[in-house]
Amino acid sequence: MSGGRGDRLGRRQGERASGRPGKHDGVRRAPQESVGHDAGPRTAAAAEPQQHGGARAGSRLRIARQVRGFSQQQLAGMAGVSRQAVSAVESGLSDPSLRVALALSRALGLTTEELFGPAIPEPVVSVRPVEALGAPGSRVALAPVGDALVALPLSGSTVTRIGFAAAGGRVAGPRSVVPLGPPRPTLVVAGCDPALPLLELPLSLLDPPVAFLWWRCASREALALASDGLVHVAGVHLRGPSGEYNSAAAAEFLPGGGELIGFCCWREGLVLRPDLARDIAGFPDVVEAGLRLVNREPGAEARAVLDRELARYGIAPDRLPGYDTQVTGHLEVAAAIAAGLADVGVASEPAALAYELAFVPLAAERFDLVVPTAQAGSREIQGLHRALSSPWLHDQLASLPGYSVAQCGERLATIGGQPPSGD
Repeated sequence: MSGGRGDRLGRRQGERASGRPGKHDGVRRAPQESVGHDAGPRTAAAAEPQQHGGARAGSRLRIARQVRGFSQQQLAGMAGVSRQAVSAVESGLSDPSLRVALALSRALGLTTEELFGPAIPEPVVSVRPVEALGAPGSRVALAPVGDALVALPLSGSTVTRIGFAAAGGRVAGPRSVVPLGPPRPTLVVAGCDPALPLLELPLSLLDPPVAFLWWRCASREALALASDGLVHVAGVHLRGPSGEYNSAAAAEFLPGGGELIGFCCWREGLVLRPDLARDIAGFPDVVEAGLRLVNREPGAEARAVLDRELARYGIAPDRLPGYDTQVTGHLEVAAAIAAGLADVGVASEPAALAYELAFVPLAAERFDLVVPTAQAGSREIQGLHRALSSPWLHDQLASLPGYSVAQCGERLATIGGQPPSGD
């Protein structure tokens, strides 16, 4: 994502130039139909492989630049060439001179052969999958987490937010992937709060930028993934035995310790069709009315709230039609009710308000971010701290009805007995 607008602007500026780059750019326009150096006139068909190879080399340059977090201007400065030269090579419309190729390669820490040489067979890399990867050829997202390369399947509820999500590779085997390009620094967060993707923009604006991946799952699964080193951060809202939020659960899953950082607060409760608002005040009314439930997966705090309420009133789960259903996430609960697939569910108040549904509060929840000690010093977590201090992020969270951001970015506690660290 880094530099995309600059890339396009650079291409447009190049297209408006007088037919070839400036003398000092050190690039040569890739031939369309030109005379070869030691052969007869080249036809368009004969020129096509060279054009394709130039585009392939340009793509390699762009990927190598982006994965290191450099803008075109930054790379140009490091290599001692113009930004227009970098843009022209990346676009595939120009071939670099030997001087420019050597300078760009040195700046990126690659050999000239690696950056501009003939294409080599696609590599297969070993990965640690967050979940079973699916059939060969399935799309996955890739992110470095610690010393491992983590793969997140792009299927089911993870395939899209609005449109298709960008893939980092294709499945080659149960624990191997063919990358579509070098993985770039990416913050991987697991959790269920639908506001987590708001972190993506402030992370992308860092210099150098950090990409963002969100794995939607219940709080306990998020902590298990963090404990296994498969994500950088676990987003959780779990009430402990004494009523405190998140610290006890984090200590249970993270024997190596970690840090608890505030993100937001909201209420959790019954989400209902609007026409039921006057008649339903709690689960006894739900059972009496014979309403159909949409439930969350085991390990979700919303399901724990539901089970506590049922136990409180002595209601057996089998008296609730739909108790065995499972969806992942607060918005998914609200969407099922709004679509008429269910009458009631337990989710956050912001999710109910987003779908203009009725809401009966049951508990005040605090959603925190848990950072394992092993990830605390990483570039991704340093980027997270900076993103959490972004006024834009605070304004966006505060604009969501039902959210409180009073403790967003605040270091609330440490797991493992160490005092909170300063900035």
